Amino acid sequence: MESTQSQVMAGEARPQARFQPRLLTDAELLRKLLYPGKPKAENCRKAESLLQSFDGLRGLQIASRLNQGERQGLDDKTAVMIRLAHELVRRQLKQSLQRGISLTSPAMTMEYLQTVLRDRKREIFTCLFLDTRHRVIASEDLFQGSIDGACVYPRVVAERALRLSAAAVIVAHNHPSGVSEPSLADQAITRRLKDALLLLEIRLLDHFVVGDGPPVSMASRGML
Repeated sequence: MESTQSQVMAGEARPQARFQPRLLTDAELLRKLLYPGKPKAENCRKAESLLQSFDGLRGLQIASRLNQGERQGLDDKTAVMIRLAHELVRRQLKQSLQRGISLTSPAMTMEYLQTVLRDRKREIFTCLFLDTRHRVIASEDLFQGSIDGACVYPRVVAERALRLSAAAVIVAHNHPSGVSEPSLADQAITRRLKDALLLLEIRLLDHFVVGDGPPVSMASRGML
């Protein structure tokens, strides 16, 4: 009897063990998320149609966040499911940064910043506060503005860094226009931030600009 139960449990585990989401197409992933269960032909067509209507997963995510696209098949239930999936990814990335992991990999930092900042309608200025080993103490949105820009006050960043006992800071903001290239204003505020933090012996490690493409590191451009 015990042997039979073990065989049944092993048999039930095998399909899940073989399941590899990375091997699925975008349409297959979307179908499994929105229409779990057997892959009915109608549901497969619905998933493919949504991707075509919104030009891929990113367009679909934007439309779901803005509550747009009902005429193209994006009903309220579907939009909520997509927003929930995106929020799960955002929180997982944020928790990964807050579990004592040192930010030795720029790729991890950029992935998180892209997830939280790209496609925002307004300009958001985010700060990652780090300890002496470059482990994340906190990630906070400190400023937001209109689509034309955000008012950034170095004093506020410095005060928050002191309160958190941060040894270093990484800052980032998005360009709602989609252009990742740092502006002259971005370069000016970066210099002011660096000078303000240096007075407190806190290092500004980088300033990322997030747009449609990969985030631009101002440190790698020699702008710090």
